Amino acid sequence: MSDQYEDLQQSYGRCLRDKQFIERFYQTFLASNPAIPPMFASTDFNKQRMALRRGISVAISHAAASPLSKRATAEMAEVHSGKGRCPVDPALYPFWIDSMLKVIEETDEEADAALMQRWRQAMGVVCGTFASHN
Repeated sequence: MSDQYEDLQQSYGRCLRDKQFIERFYQTFLASNPAIPPMFASTDFNKQRMALRRGISVAISHAAASPLSKRATAEMAEVHSGKGRCPVDPALYPFWIDSMLKVIEETDEEADAALMQRWRQAMGVVCGTFASHN
């Protein structure tokens, strides 16, 4: 039986109790590398925040090898591929992961080293999938 990452879904739920979680992620991510802010120059952040909120759940499900996440993951990977409407250089994925983990660690009062390692592992799976579409 594959790892379902239920601990990450629970952690994510705790993070979402903080209404500023997604906003703090974007503040952290945009400040993490000078190549990132220009990518968001014309972004509607209301839509983007909703997309990320859903995307994190999909990413956890993808890492758990859920067949239900396959289509959504493929669609997100295509959007962020070199030929997609929002291309992302795969070299920037580590900044996304590090920013996400920083904000999770600050927000989830139950976060410990083991949980954070599992977050890193799971987000690495989805970022690896995205990178393979480039």
